[in-house]
Amino acid sequence: MKIIFMGTPDFAVPSLRALTAAGHDIIAVYSQPPRRAGRGKALTPTPVHVAAEAMGVPVFTPVSLKGAEEQVAFAAHGADVAVVAAYGLILPKAVLDAPKHGCINVHASLLPRWRGAAPIQRAILAGDPETGVTIMQMEAGLDTGPMLADVRTSVAGKTAGALTEELAVLGAELLVRVLANLPAHPPMPQPEDGVTYAAKIDKAEARLDFLISAPQVERQIRAFHPTAYFELNGERVRVLAAEVVAPDYAPAPPATTLDAQLTIACNPGAIRPTLVQRAGSRAMPTPEFLRGFAIPAGTKLG
Repeated sequence: MKIIFMGTPDFAVPSLRALTAAGHDIIAVYSQPPRRAGRGKALTPTPVHVAAEAMGVPVFTPVSLKGAEEQVAFAAHGADVAVVAAYGLILPKAVLDAPKHGCINVHASLLPRWRGAAPIQRAILAGDPETGVTIMQMEAGLDTGPMLADVRTSVAGKTAGALTEELAVLGAELLVRVLANLPAHPPMPQPEDGVTYAAKIDKAEARLDFLISAPQVERQIRAFHPTAYFELNGERVRVLAAEVVAPDYAPAPPATTLDAQLTIACNPGAIRPTLVQRAGSRAMPTPEFLRGFAIPAGTKLG
């Protein structure tokens, strides 16, 4: 098939590569424009942009697809289908309707649960036992289109990064199977029950909230890995992994250390970080960290 691929982050790269390996003709790739990143603030192309250029596929990076000129150019590709994977721009109806078979989305949740921008993190935060990828026929609404297929996996114990990598591979494999035989995957309307929305992540959410339960804090650490943190004397300490040591009871106010091993009271329960990192330092197991940065019992964390 002649395919336009539309994606931006690392999550989308396995789908792009899988389509090429399956023998499809990727006639154009659309990705978000390069952004300034790093200490030098150099313009940096997206992961999909980099992968497409390495494959020799022409890349287009419009700021928007709302203009008539961009929509005419998109339709002129003459694609059989457009595949969208975490592209990040709204597709107007003229774009959705341009390819012969419309636009198909690789969405990292089990729709209709977690429509929207951050389904992987929201699934972890909510304590969902499983999540997955849904291949969906796109329409004008936010992830509301009929479903073609899905695949499932367990959430238990996984960080957002690890789960993203797993779902990227599962989604790529499922996408190839769907496109190999579209008539075998008739669109199924999404159920009206069970709709939830995955709001975009705010950087402030990475600050650990010890006013919630210990299991919820542990999920927060996995959802925002590797940026979850607490503050001590104005310094940020990242928590890269932790264990729940008391899910229901802690004999101290929330955010207070219960011992010299960095066990922290929550509301209710307690957690103990097992892997931490100070600014400008390497990640290290908590006992090693505490040998050079003692935090006594009764310390109040921010």
